Amino acid sequence: MELNFSKVDNNLVVALTGELDHHSAEEIRVKVDDRIDRDGINNLVFDFSRVTFMDSSGIGMVIGRYKRLSIRKGKVSVVAANKNVKRVFELSGMFKIINYYESINDAIKCG
Repeated sequence: MELNFSKVDNNLVVALTGELDHHSAEEIRVKVDDRIDRDGINNLVFDFSRVTFMDSSGIGMVIGRYKRLSIRKGKVSVVAANKNVKRVFELSGMFKIINYYESINDAIKCG
């Protein structure tokens, strides 16, 4: 799993590449949390456009960031997941609490 970070306004955009599973979820959690704390981030956008696979560990990682930012009155958004990854999110009920957008620009505009 590869991560790329960028900041747009007050949003941290995390572009993920590869498989988000139990092998990579903990490493992602640590790196994202470090960046949230270091940069004082309140809004987080996960770009899933290059994620090829995700299991329940990925759901746990996203939910954990949601809980962390909710305390700060922040938001977490998910962007551009492929059909299979989006289905995992839908089955978990995540989109009831986390917004899904087709593009990073949409997430930032609406966030």
